[in-house]
Amino acid sequence: MNETAARRTRKDAVRNRAALISAADGLFTHCEHPEDVTMADVAAAAGVGKGTLFRAFGDRTGLIHAVYAARLEPVEQAVAEGPAPLGPGAPPLERVPALLDALLTFKIDNRHLALALESAGSDSPYQADHYDRWHGLLRGILEQVPGLGDGDFAAHALLAAVRADLVEHLAGARGAGREELRGRLAGFVGRFLGASAVPPG
Repeated sequence: MNETAARRTRKDAVRNRAALISAADGLFTHCEHPEDVTMADVAAAAGVGKGTLFRAFGDRTGLIHAVYAARLEPVEQAVAEGPAPLGPGAPPLERVPALLDALLTFKIDNRHLALALESAGSDSPYQADHYDRWHGLLRGILEQVPGLGDGDFAAHALLAAVRADLVEHLAGARGAGREELRGRLAGFVGRFLGASAVPPG
């Protein structure tokens, strides 16, 4: 393959990948249940063959990861570089509630996709790469809170409050609204931090 043909192949691959992510994004947004979306559905919606889909992402889990990552990128950028209280530099007692609120809001807005990712390719959502990243970030911030103690366990406990299956249960089965859930989470996190933290002497 000459250089021109190679460049054309790479451009086609990039274009196909973008089309597949867009198609999958739309299907997961409008599906009743995440498992209803098949690889054949995604390929057909993108106008490509199943072989192209599998070459681009490997399997269904790889596709879900790619769609999830594309949606989550603005949140991660705000966490890494944005202003307080979500970004670096905010006091721990302000940043922890902001991080959890951002995660909850994201999962409410992306309920089906988040649920699909937490259940994809693993018996446990705790084995997912994205869980490790959020847990590590939250643990590091919690360990700065005087008197908190076990930041590792505290991070797991707080992240349990924003699990996709819980969000789906509360928002879907029980009909809780977005602002109701945000308020309940804020109250819970505030009580947790207030009871756990020892004010600097």
